[in-house]
Amino acid sequence: MPAERWDIDAFYDPDPATPGKMYTRYGGFLDEISEFDPQFFGISPREALNMDPQQRLLLEVAWEALEHAGATPHPARPNQVGVFVGVTTNDYARLIAPDGDLSQIDAYYLTGNPLNAVAGRLAYTFGLQGPCMAIDTACSSSLVAVHLAVQSLRNRECDAAIAAGVNLILSPENTVALSKTQMLSTDGRCKTFDASADGIVRGEGCGAVVLKRLSDATAAGDRILALVRGSAVNQDGRSSGFTVPSKSAQQALIQQALAGAKLAPAAVDYVEAHGTGTPLGDPIELRALGEVLGQDRPDGRPLLVGSVKTNFGHLESAAGIAGLIKVVLSMQHDAIPPHLHFRAPNPHISWRDLPIQVAAQGADWRRNGRARVAGVSSFGASGTNAHVVLEEAPTPAPKGEELAVRSHHLLTLSAKSDAALSQLVASYAIALANQLDVPVADICFSANTGRSHLDHRLAVLATSTGQLQQVLSDIAQAAAADDDDGGEQPAPIGVFKGESIDAPSVAFLFTGQGSQHWRMGAELYRTQPTFQRWLDRCDELLRPAMGRSLVELLFGDVDTTAALNQTALTQPALFAVEYALAQLWLSWGIKPTVVMGHSVGEYVAACIAGVFSLEDGLKLIAERGRLMQALPQAGWQKGGMVAVMANESQVAQVIADIPGVAIAAINGPTSIVIAGPQMGLDRAIASFQADAIKTKPLAVSHAFHSAQMEPMVAGFRQVAQQIPYQLPQLTLISNVTGTVVSAEMATADYWCDHVRQPVQFYQGMQQLAKLEPKIYLEIGPKPILLGMGRQCLTPSVASQRHWLPSLRPSLNGPASGDKTDSKNSQNDWLSLLNSLAQLYTAGATIDWPAVDSRYAQQRVTLPSYPFQRQRYWVERPNHRLQPNGASVYGASVHSALVGNSPHPLLGQQLALADISDVRFSAQLSLAQHSYLQDHCIYQQVIVPATVYLEMAIAPDSIRSNRRMCRFNRWRFSSPWRSPAISLKRCRSYSSPKPILQ
Repeated sequence: MPAERWDIDAFYDPDPATPGKMYTRYGGFLDEISEFDPQFFGISPREALNMDPQQRLLLEVAWEALEHAGATPHPARPNQVGVFVGVTTNDYARLIAPDGDLSQIDAYYLTGNPLNAVAGRLAYTFGLQGPCMAIDTACSSSLVAVHLAVQSLRNRECDAAIAAGVNLILSPENTVALSKTQMLSTDGRCKTFDASADGIVRGEGCGAVVLKRLSDATAAGDRILALVRGSAVNQDGRSSGFTVPSKSAQQALIQQALAGAKLAPAAVDYVEAHGTGTPLGDPIELRALGEVLGQDRPDGRPLLVGSVKTNFGHLESAAGIAGLIKVVLSMQHDAIPPHLHFRAPNPHISWRDLPIQVAAQGADWRRNGRARVAGVSSFGASGTNAHVVLEEAPTPAPKGEELAVRSHHLLTLSAKSDAALSQLVASYAIALANQLDVPVADICFSANTGRSHLDHRLAVLATSTGQLQQVLSDIAQAAAADDDDGGEQPAPIGVFKGESIDAPSVAFLFTGQGSQHWRMGAELYRTQPTFQRWLDRCDELLRPAMGRSLVELLFGDVDTTAALNQTALTQPALFAVEYALAQLWLSWGIKPTVVMGHSVGEYVAACIAGVFSLEDGLKLIAERGRLMQALPQAGWQKGGMVAVMANESQVAQVIADIPGVAIAAINGPTSIVIAGPQMGLDRAIASFQADAIKTKPLAVSHAFHSAQMEPMVAGFRQVAQQIPYQLPQLTLISNVTGTVVSAEMATADYWCDHVRQPVQFYQGMQQLAKLEPKIYLEIGPKPILLGMGRQCLTPSVASQRHWLPSLRPSLNGPASGDKTDSKNSQNDWLSLLNSLAQLYTAGATIDWPAVDSRYAQQRVTLPSYPFQRQRYWVERPNHRLQPNGASVYGASVHSALVGNSPHPLLGQQLALADISDVRFSAQLSLAQHSYLQDHCIYQQVIVPATVYLEMAIAPDSIRSNRRMCRFNRWRFSSPWRSPAISLKRCRSYSSPKPILQ
């Protein structure tokens, strides 16, 4: 008996008949029940202090059950989840108001202590909106909760349900009462079915299971642990005694559950019995089991029985859920654990007549060509019985055909604090060391889709479980080193850490010409279904205009670099790849608040913003590229483009006198692109070099965004005028104006001007910066705009933003100048997941199920959340309970307050069964007895000794009507001093009988 519960020495007496005493010193108690992590659940410390620890325990256990099921609450998930909780006692309420001191009750008492609040708290905290109820049928409460949850699911009142039970023992009344009925084991052992069985051992615990309809769980790809085939609840009715079990009621119960399960009695292999270990209950239960489940049972296959109460006692309102969880674990581990303390069979049970065997040594329980089935029984002391029939989980369907395996995977971990995150990392490192054979894809899938994503975040890239475990181990060791030296180590490559305050705003930047290369997105096309689907759609739409397969052009075995550099193919190819990338990001939940493109990239930006459809966007870009490709490219008509490292005014001054040369793009404060006839460009280059200004000719086929485009504008206008435009549905920044545009973009004229006018990227970036996106995500095969964009902003602003690419060219691919085949490059996933990791740690809300859509991952068991517990417990003076009625929670169970106070120090008189005795209960406070403040010693108010004397003399004077009395002995153990006497409960007592100390 833990010392903090009550003074067992004061309460113990081996004689069951001794009033107010208990004849056992034992129980199955949990450690540290005062510990709780209110911050995790959004509960204030003051409220936590007034919450029944059963509520606290249930919150943690239910959260762990949801984590194990991969179903933690999420705003995007359906919240029609039912809550069914078995709970019977609320001892903590007595501790809050000791000795009936109602002044200790505050507003949180009503939400912290009623039984209904145990279930309601769970639903409120997790945002669950299905049926919610607390069930009190004594010992059968939690199994009745399972039955009601199953019925609610079958009636489609909810989409999922949490069924649970909880029990804590904080006060001695029930133990004393059970001692009077002699239902308790004397030695702290529950000896169910044994000849020496002498009663139960009270125990504490909490258990929870997550239930769903089988069809829903299968469709969602959930890991199914077992099936509830049938369940039933009934009542003993008028048995031979209020607490006496009824064999006929138990028989009817099991028959009803089997009928609901559509199973024959012989199909049941094992029963987790109620098995209290009482001389009365055990024989009745086994006879009922034998008469029902013994029917047509084959010889040599007796019904195995056992009870988890022999392991850790009777958990009372949590007993049924404990037995159910034991059966599920037995099925998972192919073994029934030993039923303990079974030495000699109970002689009051007709063992020879019953086809029953106690699983005293345990038993193998493997699949043998038929589904394993078990029953779980739980009987309430007031007669309410429950039985559940469980069947092993169905064999998972074989994996269907899947895409090629990704090269890299991303694990995300999160917590409510840095300390909890560090503990979580360490837990994963330890757990994965024993799971190196588990696919890394399954680990990442289980964590990403099955855990809530909290504010303190970590993301780790890995290619294997071994690598992931090593990285996590290194992080845990570095965190421990940081604690020792007070420093912080830099994060390893592929590891990202951040704190999510608000979901960040995201800007999509769509790349222009010059980023294209052979095999751009090849690995992604091979291994990512969403990207593949959209690129295939673009290929289908473009094939008539291109006259060839886009997919073959991009990913064929023959190097098509030269063909891709022809603008007739460059423009539609870039559009298709960028559109597919954008759709991939959108499918993952990354939604932009603003979009912007560079030249060709603006067509994709406009399409994503809804200005025109994919079909029309491809039609425009294909015709644009075809018409530009048809322009003359030889002799004096050959055009080109040159990048100049100077500001706009410097460039304009140099080219002012060069015919045909004009500014084509303003990419930054000192980054200008000029375009025009090649002869004119040569003159400009020479002039810039004379002024020590750097230039770089660009590898393009034409002088885009210049007067050389004029001949194709008329033809392009004919196509552009056929397009049905819409107003953009996203904020869109124009290349033509460098500002946010709306209606003007939804015209053919705008797109014709776009061909001819310079790209106002610098002005557009400055406009974009005013919108303050936190993340700049480049949508394209190569990060070009990120570097240009940084140069457009001040260093202080640029450094506060995240600049993320979608893809990078293969390290060994032709875009890097290496002509070797890059077919096996792994850069696509590395680049993509690096950016996804940084989006996550910046606070983005990511649709993790979509990230793993169509991959055949399976859920695996992972560590639970490391709650950061602290002590929350009502601290009251002399809080240890005493058996004489002067306990922490009231005057006496046999008394009540009566009448007005006959004395200013005595308070109210209590009504007692023995009228020759008088007892008073008072609250002593400085507010009500201000004169006490006059007795001040060393600036502390101390209650005078005369007050003690008066409070002792006055009750005797009232009882005996005497004015004189004699004290034989008086002892002051400790003074009452401020602030303790700001509110102090005092008891005064007088009796003509001697008081033995």
